[in-house]
Amino acid sequence: MIRHLVLFRLNEGVERDDPRVVAGAEAFRSLEGRIPEIRFWECAWNISDRPIAYDFAINSAFDDAHALRRYVEHPEHQAGVGLWREFATWVIADYEF
Repeated sequence: MIRHLVLFRLNEGVERDDPRVVAGAEAFRSLEGRIPEIRFWECAWNISDRPIAYDFAINSAFDDAHALRRYVEHPEHQAGVGLWREFATWVIADYEF
């Protein structure tokens, strides 16, 4: 199995209630059950107020690297990524477990 972690940081001056952010979060929340390669899916806003904390996280799992690639290339995933590019940066970690 492959764990796929993504941590998002909103750009300076962008707030969670910004309509673009609301749409972006909903786009990722809606992926569970819509992309067959997803084996585990959770995403949520970070509750930590520490200055080094990121704002939004996705924790997901896939059968193997091929399934992860199909997910990454899936049009619905790419649509969500396109939304987040407008207002955030992110880091990714993928590892076997």
